[in-house]
Amino acid sequence: MISLLRSLWQVSIPATLAVGIAASPLCAQNKPAQDPAAPSGQAAPKQAAATEKNAATDRASAYYNFSMGHLYAEMAQAYNRQDYVNKAIDFYRLALKQDPSVSFITEELTDLYIQSGQLNKAVTEAEDLLKRNPDDLGAHRVLGRVYTRLIGDPQGQQGKIDEKMLQRSIEQYAIIAQKDPDDTESALLLARLYRLNHDTANAEKSFKAVIAKESDNDEALTGLAGIYSERGDTKQAIDLLKRSSDENPTPRTLVTLAQLYEQSNDYGDAANAWQGALELAPDNDRWRRALAQDLLFSDRLAEARKLYEALVAEDPHDAVVQLRLSELYLQQHEIPKSRAAWTKAHEADPDNLEVKYDEVALLDAEGKTDDAIKAMKSIIDSSTKPEYNTAERAQRDRLIERLGNLYRSSGKYQQAIAAYRDISPDDSENGPRAEYLTIETYRQMKDMAAARRESDAAMKKYPKDRLVVIEHATLLADGGQVDRAINEIDGLKDGKNDRELLLADAQLLEKAKRFTDEQRLLDQAEQLSTTTSDKITVRFARGAMLEKMKDFDGAEAAFRAIIKDDPDNAGALNYLGYMLADRDQRLDEAQKLISKALEIDPQNGAYLDSLGWVYYRQNLLDNAESNLRLALERMGNDPTVHDHLGDVLMKEGKVKEAIAQWQSSLKSYDEAAGNSDTDPADMAKVQRKLEDARVRVARQGRAGDVR
Repeated sequence: MISLLRSLWQVSIPATLAVGIAASPLCAQNKPAQDPAAPSGQAAPKQAAATEKNAATDRASAYYNFSMGHLYAEMAQAYNRQDYVNKAIDFYRLALKQDPSVSFITEELTDLYIQSGQLNKAVTEAEDLLKRNPDDLGAHRVLGRVYTRLIGDPQGQQGKIDEKMLQRSIEQYAIIAQKDPDDTESALLLARLYRLNHDTANAEKSFKAVIAKESDNDEALTGLAGIYSERGDTKQAIDLLKRSSDENPTPRTLVTLAQLYEQSNDYGDAANAWQGALELAPDNDRWRRALAQDLLFSDRLAEARKLYEALVAEDPHDAVVQLRLSELYLQQHEIPKSRAAWTKAHEADPDNLEVKYDEVALLDAEGKTDDAIKAMKSIIDSSTKPEYNTAERAQRDRLIERLGNLYRSSGKYQQAIAAYRDISPDDSENGPRAEYLTIETYRQMKDMAAARRESDAAMKKYPKDRLVVIEHATLLADGGQVDRAINEIDGLKDGKNDRELLLADAQLLEKAKRFTDEQRLLDQAEQLSTTTSDKITVRFARGAMLEKMKDFDGAEAAFRAIIKDDPDNAGALNYLGYMLADRDQRLDEAQKLISKALEIDPQNGAYLDSLGWVYYRQNLLDNAESNLRLALERMGNDPTVHDHLGDVLMKEGKVKEAIAQWQSSLKSYDEAAGNSDTDPADMAKVQRKLEDARVRVARQGRAGDVR
C-alpha cells in the first residue's frame, strides 16, 4: 500500500506543490529575512536554501502524515473502530496543515468526517483554523466540501436544495478561486455552484477563467456551452465546441456537441459528432445507438441500417432497436421486413406505447387505413384519464392529431375536424396547431368560407403564432389581398428567425405571379439556410417558381440538382417527372421518376395522378385510368385529377364518362372559388373540352352511336 500511496503522491503533488508550499502557513512562518547585500525583495542564498529545505521537510512530513491517515482510514473501515477514525482524522489534519494545496488530502479528510458523522466537528475545526488564519486554504476547502455535501440533490425526486448551504459553498469556493487561481478543480466546482444558483453571469466568468488557463478543458468548454444553450443561443454553444473539437476532440465535447445539434434538429451534424466520439471510445453502446438514431433521422438510411442490423444481431430482443429497424425498413418501403421487425419489438415489449403507435404508421403503409384508425383510437382510449398533467396532455394531443390526420388522408373530413377540436386549446403549441390543421382540412374540402371563418377566429386567439398567421395570410392571398397578407407575415419578423417567414412571403408572391420579388426573397432565405435540408427547401421553391415562369430548362436544372444531392427526394422526383410528362417529353424517364417517387410515398394521391398522366401520354390507357381513379380515392374531388381522367376516358371512347369527369372538375373549381391557386385558364380548357364532348354526344346521338 505504501508504494501505491507513493505513486499517488508523486503524480498528484507536483502540479500543485509550488503554489501550495508558497501559501502554506509553515512557509509563511519560516519566511527568510532579507540579505542586506542582495537586491530588494531577494532572499540571501543561504536563506533561500533554508527555505527550500523547509519546503522539502514540509512535503516529507505531509506525505508521511497523509500515508498514516490513509492507513488508519482503511483500518477503520475494515475493523469498524472509532479510535482508528480519530487517528486517521488527526493524521489528515496534520498533512493538510503542512500542505493545504493538495486537494485529495482535503477530499479524504472531508469524506472521513462525513462517513463518521462528524460534520459539525469538521465545520467547527475549520472555522477555528480560519479564526487563527483567514488564509488557511485547507480550512476553506474542508468547509467548501462539507457545505457542498449538505446542499442536497437537485437531480433527485424532490429536487430540493438547501439554499443556505449553497450560498456558503459559493462563498468558500470563491475565496479559494481568488487565493489559488491555479486550482482549476475548485474553479470548475464554483462555476457549477453558480449555475445551480442561477447566477449564469458568474458561472460564465468562472468557466472562461478556466479556459483562459486550459483552452482544452472539456468540462469548462461543455459547461460554458451549456450556459449559451440555456440562454437560447445554441449557435454560439455549437460554434464554441466545434472549434474546440476540431483542434482537440474529446469524448465529452463531442457528445455535448452532438446533443446540441440534436436540439437544433440538425441530425446530420449530430451523427458526425457521435461518429467522432465513437472513434475515441468505440465500445460505448449508448453512443452507437444515438448515432444510429441520428443517421435514421437525417435520412442516411444505408448507414443507419448497417448499424441497426449490427445492434439487433447483438441483441435480437432489444425492443427499441427492433422498433427503429422497423421504422427504417418502412422508410425504405420494405414493408414485410418492417412488419417482421415490428413484431419482434412487440413480442419484446407488448405494452410499450411507442411500439403500439408505430403499428399505426405500418398499417397505413400497408393500405389498411381503417385498421390504422382503429388502432389509433384504441391507443387514445386506453390512455384516457380524468385529469392530465402537462406532459400527459401534450402526448395525448399528439395522438389525437395523428388520428385526425388519418381521417383526413382517408377523406373523412368531418371526423378529422372533430378530432382536431379535441386537442387542448390552452396548450401554447398544440392549440394553434390544431387551428391550423382545422383550417387546412376545410381548404382540402374546398369549403373556403369555413376556412376563412376558422382562420379569422384563430387570429384573434393566437395573433402571434406563426402557423396561424401564415395560414391566415395565405387565405388573404387566395382572395387577392397579397400585400395585406405579406404585411401580416412581416409583422412577425425579428431579424433573427426570419427564414421560414421569407419562404412564406415568397409563396404568396408566387400566387400573385410577382416573380422578381419572389426571387429576391428566395435569395435572402437561401443565405439564412445552414443545413442541407434547408437549402434543398429553397431550391425546390426556386424550381417551382421557374416552372410557373415557363422557364422549363431552369426549373428542370433546379430539380435535377436536388435529386443529385438527395436521390430519394420524392417531391423533386414527382415534380420533374410530371413536368416532363405535361410537356410530352422523355416519357420513359418521366415514368421512372414518378414511379420512384411512389415507391418512396406509395399513398400519395398527387404522385398517383402524375403516374396516370404519364401513362396517358404513353397511350397506356388502362394503367392511366386505374392510377387516376386511385388518385381520386386518395385526394377526393381534385379538379386536375378529374380533368386528367376525363381525357383518358375520352381517348378510350367513353364520352359520357369523360363528360361526367369534366363536370366534376368544373364543380371542384367552383367550390374552390376565391383560391388563388385556381387558374382561370385551366378552367377554360376544361369548359371547352366539356362543350366539345357534348357536341360530339349530340352528333353521335343522331347517328345512334354514343357511349
